Amino acid sequence: MSAHPQLSFDEILTSEEVPLHQVTFVVVDLETTGGDRVQDAVTEIGAVKIRGGEVLGEFATLVNPERGIPPSIVTITGITEAMVVDAPRMDTVLPAFLEFCRGCVLVAHNAPFDIGFLRANCERLGLSWTKPQVVDTVRLARRVLSREETPNYKLGTLARVLNARTEPVHRALDDARATVDVLHSLLERVGSLGLRTLDDLLSHLPDVTPQQRGKRGLADQLPNAPGVYLFRGPNDEVLYVGTATDLRRRVRQYFTAGERRSRVKEMVAIAERVDHVECAHPLEAEVRELRLLAAHQPRYNRRSKHPQRAWWVVLTDEPFPRLSIVRAPKTGALGPFRSRHTAADAVEALQAVTAVRRCTERISARDPQGRPCALYELGRCGAPCAGLQSAAEYEPEVISIREVIGGRSVVLLERLRGELDRLSAAQRFEDAAAHRDQLAGLVRSLDRGQRLAALASVAELVAARPDGRGGWHLAVIRHGKLAAAGTARRGVPPMPVVDLLQASAETVIPGPGPLCGTTADEARVVYRWLTTGGTRMVRCSTPWNEPASAAGSWQTWLDKAINGRTPYAAID
Repeated sequence: MSAHPQLSFDEILTSEEVPLHQVTFVVVDLETTGGDRVQDAVTEIGAVKIRGGEVLGEFATLVNPERGIPPSIVTITGITEAMVVDAPRMDTVLPAFLEFCRGCVLVAHNAPFDIGFLRANCERLGLSWTKPQVVDTVRLARRVLSREETPNYKLGTLARVLNARTEPVHRALDDARATVDVLHSLLERVGSLGLRTLDDLLSHLPDVTPQQRGKRGLADQLPNAPGVYLFRGPNDEVLYVGTATDLRRRVRQYFTAGERRSRVKEMVAIAERVDHVECAHPLEAEVRELRLLAAHQPRYNRRSKHPQRAWWVVLTDEPFPRLSIVRAPKTGALGPFRSRHTAADAVEALQAVTAVRRCTERISARDPQGRPCALYELGRCGAPCAGLQSAAEYEPEVISIREVIGGRSVVLLERLRGELDRLSAAQRFEDAAAHRDQLAGLVRSLDRGQRLAALASVAELVAARPDGRGGWHLAVIRHGKLAAAGTARRGVPPMPVVDLLQASAETVIPGPGPLCGTTADEARVVYRWLTTGGTRMVRCSTPWNEPASAAGSWQTWLDKAINGRTPYAAID
């Protein structure tokens, strides 16, 4: 038996003074196709789980990056495309790795790189990133070792200076093992300084301001429960809003070296207290965070402060409708879009395969007074402004747009695909790439909007997700909006709890637009919770379904267009 008993998951998350010899660390290293966490991909993950100087387990796998590996990277890592072609993809590897490191403190050499890639992939795959404690051995080494002891803080140099048993060779598991040896040597040194606990270690790292250390007591009264926290300033104003699966643990991280954002450090310096709203489970916390951000618009938050500022594409109400970008949606609108630019790209794609007019003047159906423009000469417009096209002749263009937005037809998408094939066959690859990206953007927009609209159309939906401890997280969703949240712990019959939640849930009166008045941000959060993590349907007022001809049927093509290495002409 180990001399150091393993802490339970709850103890790992909630203990404030965990002795370092009882902390379970997962030392991780990634190999990638490059340094851009958005454009590049992971090719290998290696990790070692340790506690009290003992190795508890290892995790190692190659990862199919679904894209090419630059020759310069092959030279460094030795990982070739042939080696990863049959390897599992990230959507298979990442959930397994998250389970491997669940409840542990992550360690990495130059942690912002490795942790940044992991967090970005969680966001891309719709997986929950639990914001674990992170120790960066580069920063710890800078704090512990002087320039007289080491010429630099590269992993290879530190491994040599500290007599690591494993030599780093730019392969994930070997580098993780080398980092373990470096970590142990550094921890021996900080032990002589009287640092005995995890909090001591995190507080000892550089870049912790005196204001951060002095405000640690603000977290003392918070519970170890999921919820939303609000930092308040000297005039009781809300400075910052965040969400956490463990309020106390998360807020304490703001007062350690793990917090590196200059704006947040500034916020902590002027904060006077931290309020909280305890929630039944993480979904309720996420939704309450969005609503509090909209209500208070705290100056230190960057996102989701203006949930009503989404953009939509609509057909105007006039005899000869045109596509228009607006803020207020109506039935049949395409969206939501985060920016006007992406909405304009969708409009351009739809205009490219229809003869819907692009001019903005209002045209009389009875007495048009305009003159044909250049688009008429190019065959791209029927010139209704000059009376050369009647409203009845114009109507098919409008119907085709309504059909593709509503998910009842993919004819316009097929037309765009036909143009892509034509450009590829003519070897106009730059034009084909631009056209492919335009089509992919339209498919993404249609798919997102159709899925959220389908959810919002359901008057009431009750769902349950396993809580990981034999119980259930429960939610009542009405028109895409969270109306009630609760839990049924292990051993508690869930259906009576469901009945009580439905009886006490918020009344939701559907509003205008495809989302029935629900904000796009809340609808996205609810949709993601419903479609991941083993969530199950309990009750549904009407069937929750999506049109057979929705853009989701193009998902395979979209995946290849975005991530694949297939030439443009072969994408099918």
